[in-house]
Amino acid sequence: MPRARPEPKDGLTKFQRYRRAQVDKGMKLLRVWVPDPTRPEFAAEAARQARLLRGRPEEAEALTFIEAAFPWPEK
Repeated sequence: MPRARPEPKDGLTKFQRYRRAQVDKGMKLLRVWVPDPTRPEFAAEAARQARLLRGRPEEAEALTFIEAAFPWPEK
């Protein structure tokens, strides 16, 4: 027989209490839709943009940013 859960005295769900605690810590919930990198269209668009950058001054700027943003393993 399943155990009965006691009703919280504040009337809030566990998630509502968690959200309130996060807000009290100064956090804000943010939901963002981002491209799905597992879709073939994503790879095709990334390749297209890479071709547009190849050989341009912006290519070095983009690569410098990527290298700074991600801890690449040493070869």
